[in-house]
Amino acid sequence: MNISIKDVLYRIRFFFIPFLIVLCACLAIKLTFSREEIYFAVNSHNYPWGDAIAPYLTDLGNFWTVVVLTLILSLFNYAKAFLLVLINALTALTAQVIKHIFDAPRPTLYFQDQLSRIHLVAGVDMLKLHSFPSGHTVSAFTTTLLFTYWCKNKIYGLPLLLIAMLVGYSRMYLSEHFFEDVTAGSAIGVITTVFLIVWLDNKKFIHSEKWNRGLLDLKKA
Repeated sequence: MNISIKDVLYRIRFFFIPFLIVLCACLAIKLTFSREEIYFAVNSHNYPWGDAIAPYLTDLGNFWTVVVLTLILSLFNYAKAFLLVLINALTALTAQVIKHIFDAPRPTLYFQDQLSRIHLVAGVDMLKLHSFPSGHTVSAFTTTLLFTYWCKNKIYGLPLLLIAMLVGYSRMYLSEHFFEDVTAGSAIGVITTVFLIVWLDNKKFIHSEKWNRGLLDLKKA
């Protein structure tokens, strides 16, 4: 196999091109408005149905979602299951290293003198530190980009991108992260995943017959 970055970007074009447009818009917003303005603009738009849905949306970017998807993929294709868990582990490690370098406060600590202004969702455990970048967002963009890469119909990249963006938005809605945390998390997830796909998908064993079957194939045999 000789898969290049150009090949990967072409296969994820319905995900990547809209992502670049959204990323540029996010950078423009960040340059135009302050952290406080963006945070309270998001936080002020809250609804009972949003409070009910946001915790479930945010869970799509957690560790257990990756575990469940990996187990499901292992039924059909060991290679994809391996790539999903390994690439997620590497992008998560990248995010954790950056988190501990910056050691940035999360919204409830940053705005601790303005808590009366903040809408918090009941039942959500509010974290205080390691805000930048958003690990859930990194995971969501990593996972949805991988599935876009694997889908035969690449147009599915659009709804998959929307899912990743909703996970990122849920992190802001729940006051767990700032706008820049989510924006950076999306960029880290996409950029790191693209390079890891190029590196790992060029390994011969990934395309071997043994790796491109799953547990269900063994039962049939």
